Amino acid sequence: MTQKILIVDDEAHLRYLVEQCLEDLEDEGVDLLQAKDGEEALECAKTEHPNLIFMDVMMPKLNGLDACRHIKKEWGMNCKVIIVTAKGQILEECEKAEIGADHLMSKPFDPADLLNIAREALEMN
Repeated sequence: MTQKILIVDDEAHLRYLVEQCLEDLEDEGVDLLQAKDGEEALECAKTEHPNLIFMDVMMPKLNGLDACRHIKKEWGMNCKVIIVTAKGQILEECEKAEIGADHLMSKPFDPADLLNIAREALEMN
């Protein structure tokens, strides 16, 4: 079964950057999907059932925290969600637990760290 990663960010250049960081995984059979906001992320998650989601926080229509809450808490989907926050945004561990996120990551990020986190989340180590 093919594993899938959903990259969610309202900024196209950041979606592209994350995709470039993860492109090695495509050679290993992982599909990379993209969504530009929280609503599109919910639609994609419902139809594609990703194994891992990198979710930005601040987005139009539906922010990443609410989208994560829907996916993990309300729908009970069995996928890992990594919340990606801009430098300076502070999310507490209790907030991470409240929305169901598996990990918090800040921007800017190290591309190697992003790839390692994805490999670990998909159990590809």
